Amino acid sequence: MAHSLNEWLWQHKFWLPPGITWEDMKESEDIRYPQPRDLLLSIPFALILVVIRCIFERAIALPLSAKLGVKDKLRPKAQPISVLETFYTMNCKNPKKGELISLAKQCDLPLRKVERWFRRRRNTDRPSLSKKFCEACWRFTFYIVSFFTGLAVLYDKPWLWDHRECWTGYPQQPLQPSLFWYYLLELSFYCSLVFTLPFDVKRKDFKEQIVHHAATIFLISFSYCANYIRIGTLVMVIHDASDCFLEPTKILNYMKWKKTCDSLFMIFSAVFLISRLVIFPYTVLYNTYYYSMEIFQPFFGYYFVNTLLITLQLLHVFWSCLIIHMVYKFMLQGTMEKDMRSETEESDVDEERENMTEKEKNGIAHFSNVTSSNYIQSNGTEPLNNRAHLTNGHVKER
Repeated sequence: MAHSLNEWLWQHKFWLPPGITWEDMKESEDIRYPQPRDLLLSIPFALILVVIRCIFERAIALPLSAKLGVKDKLRPKAQPISVLETFYTMNCKNPKKGELISLAKQCDLPLRKVERWFRRRRNTDRPSLSKKFCEACWRFTFYIVSFFTGLAVLYDKPWLWDHRECWTGYPQQPLQPSLFWYYLLELSFYCSLVFTLPFDVKRKDFKEQIVHHAATIFLISFSYCANYIRIGTLVMVIHDASDCFLEPTKILNYMKWKKTCDSLFMIFSAVFLISRLVIFPYTVLYNTYYYSMEIFQPFFGYYFVNTLLITLQLLHVFWSCLIIHMVYKFMLQGTMEKDMRSETEESDVDEERENMTEKEKNGIAHFSNVTSSNYIQSNGTEPLNNRAHLTNGHVKER
């Protein structure tokens, strides 16, 4: 059954244009074509990248965060209450009002204390600032290396300047060693992101990130097997260009360098919007959808790769809307609001309000107790209960 499935999967009509078979893609001593088995190398290389990342974050990024003044916020810990902890781990982290009331009755606690417990417990699970800093440093380092590697590999390639060259001789386009290693580097990195997904910082667009990683891995893998190497390299360079500005923006934000962060974010916004909404559609989508038809007729691989590219473009539009909204807020307020993809700690507002309310109540109670006493004196005068105020404002002794 496995053999039949393998034969069905690798039918040439799925991967190659009409009129081309796997016999036409046989390698020789001088010519090498992409082979699907080469993709298996991405798994050990991804694990190596995970190890390098762990060493980098502990040996370089974490000490660097301390030197740059990135400090983790002190978070009050939730008291160990077994009933609430069981509900938190087994049911949900953000219970509704009715569930909070029920839990308060079970624990014989005020409702406000149960709400505070869940708020503090959620904050405990949120990633620290130093963790975010280390993650941003690692991604920034990789994107810089990847982007300049891509430029070094592609600067002398004809399809970087004339996009129709992506299809010259397709699919019988020999695989150059530099292109192979560049592809392996990118695929290994995105595989490593999937491996570390449960441990990385989870943002509000977590589901979109999963779709992005899956689409990227499928796109890189399929484009390699179908020898869409030239168009694939353009996709990777375009994506890395804006990411090189995003990660240092996060780093500056964690360092509280507000003005520099705002300026760099504006640069990132311009690069992202131009590269993802202008260059990508023209250089990649239009190129793949129209120019390729000058060389061959549509087949399964043509539709599949275009579907993946359009999925990426829809994600670009989604993130572009978030960025445009942040830029709009910046132009109105003069300062950049917090990253809409990040979750803010609830204690930043709720705890302070609660503490202020308690202080005000305590202050009013203390004031009422003191003023009701018979021993309030002002500048050494007699107690007020021994004096009577007249209507003209004078005081006479009783």
